[in-house]
Amino acid sequence: MSAARTFEAPLLSEPERAAFLTRVRAGVGPDDYRLIEAMSHVLPQIVASIEQERMTMRKLRHLLFGAKTEQTDRVCPTASAPGPQRPKPKCKGHGRLKAKDYTGACWVGVAHPTLKPGCRCPLCAQGAVRAQKTKAIILRIEGSPPIAATGYELERLRCDTCGAMFTAPAPAAAGQEKYAPSVAVTVAVLRYGTGLPHYRLARLQQSLGVPLPESTQWELLAPLSELAQPVLAELVAQAANAPLLHHDDTTMRILDLRRPGSATADQLALMEPQRKGTFTTNVLAEVEHHPVALYFTGWQHAGENLAAVLRQRAAELAPPIQMCDALSRNVHPESNTILAHCLAHGRREFVTVAPSFPVECQHVLEALREVYRFDAEAKALGLAPKSRLWHHQTHSQPVMDRLKAWMHEKLEGKHVEPNSGLGQAIGYMLKYWEPLTLFLRQAGAPLDNNVCERALKMAILHRKNSLSYKTLHGARTGDLFMSLIHTCRLNRINPFAYLLALTTHAKAVASHRVASASVRNSAARSCYDGRR
Repeated sequence: MSAARTFEAPLLSEPERAAFLTRVRAGVGPDDYRLIEAMSHVLPQIVASIEQERMTMRKLRHLLFGAKTEQTDRVCPTASAPGPQRPKPKCKGHGRLKAKDYTGACWVGVAHPTLKPGCRCPLCAQGAVRAQKTKAIILRIEGSPPIAATGYELERLRCDTCGAMFTAPAPAAAGQEKYAPSVAVTVAVLRYGTGLPHYRLARLQQSLGVPLPESTQWELLAPLSELAQPVLAELVAQAANAPLLHHDDTTMRILDLRRPGSATADQLALMEPQRKGTFTTNVLAEVEHHPVALYFTGWQHAGENLAAVLRQRAAELAPPIQMCDALSRNVHPESNTILAHCLAHGRREFVTVAPSFPVECQHVLEALREVYRFDAEAKALGLAPKSRLWHHQTHSQPVMDRLKAWMHEKLEGKHVEPNSGLGQAIGYMLKYWEPLTLFLRQAGAPLDNNVCERALKMAILHRKNSLSYKTLHGARTGDLFMSLIHTCRLNRINPFAYLLALTTHAKAVASHRVASASVRNSAARSCYDGRR
């Protein structure tokens, strides 16, 4: 018999990969080239994951395509006890939209043409009609291009004797500039709020008869980003004094940092030559019950970006709660925080191995389901942080204590192999048990970091549609607009109206930041007094 032949995938260096992509570019179309280029970045990550740990087909599918669902009943269907099924409650928000949901509509009041409050009733001629609080509603919704244009043809007259030229005065609606401030705001919301790249918007506008080239879009965004810089600085300062900060990061490409010889890449090589990756970090802070979302793109990790924010923290304030996952790069030695880890990450360890250990994973997932149910009860009752802590200590503490004892018994009783998938999941939970269960000891500590992971979807949407940033300056511009837009969304504020107000009141915004510094510090102290 011939010996079995093994195949080893060649590991390409960065110059070899660049040369390979150069050869490929000449033989394929632009769309195929972008696909091959993306695969050249993803495949080394998959190979590294396979080399570092045992890779099952389920883990590989999860790495490539993500998990479709993590619900307990679907993850462990075979272990679910048969019984009467409860009718699923109808979810709210799936019916007709209410008139109050159209906050961006232009509402026009229409008076009755013949009647006024106090007039005699035209039917009975005895009573008087009175104004009602509720009004009849008619909605008229129209479509229009994202950027519309209006042309004004000014009549011109010329004297046939002296040659003097007379031009009709421009109406006030024509304005003083070709592009109204709302154009830059629309481009910012489409680009960084919905992930529409400049070239797609330019193609759309060209087809609709109102051309807006990519270069023009960027020229309009640059002044708007300068106007918004004081607002971003104020958001960072307020987030630094918040009692609770979530943070996480995702990979992000900046082309200028990948080009050998560029000024930014050379500067990075001199500062820290071991740095190779670039990331987008989201820091989500709770400022007096108002969430603030911040985005930072560059070569720094999430822990380093959080440490940079906390350098602006008032010295007299107590350490904040830091919610993140268990990656070592999320913790920075300069940060004086109360560390909390995401319970959803610990739960996901059991979701991954549930097909191989359905009964054991069912036990863990059911226990964690009870904890999340108690947390949902606390939110529904609107409990204050101290009352919520007491609620978890009363109801969730016994559940978590029994779960911890069960996991210790499984390992110490040698019912589970420590190196198996289930053993590694149990080991993860026990290793980080203290930060995973901070919500049982610290008022205001959340259960998981899901709110931050949802906020990162804005950066992931940009990466999916635009693939990368071109320069570090472009990345920071994207961070600014993403921070403002997502903060508006979290606080149920129209981001278009907010950015348009910034362009209208730029001087007031810059002066207000200095005046609000003392108010910000006193508000942060009161926030901590409430948490204690």
